[in-house]
Amino acid sequence: MVRIVFLRHRCIGCNACVEAAPDRWRVSRKDGRCNLVGGTEKQGIYRALVAVDEFDRNEEARQNCPVRAIQVETVR
Repeated sequence: MVRIVFLRHRCIGCNACVEAAPDRWRVSRKDGRCNLVGGTEKQGIYRALVAVDEFDRNEEARQNCPVRAIQVETVR
């Protein structure tokens, strides 16, 4: 499994994550920031557990994020 952690309050809506992993990221029509599809929120931090085959795309999203709002790690 892969854990994605998203600090939405840092997001500036640059769309880099959506371009890298469009199945996992969407831009909000309300405020222009990105949303982690399938993520659950707790105290402003969004988390999602996803399949291993999504690692590469989300790692690219993490690397492309200019404000370092995304963390991606493999978990057992």
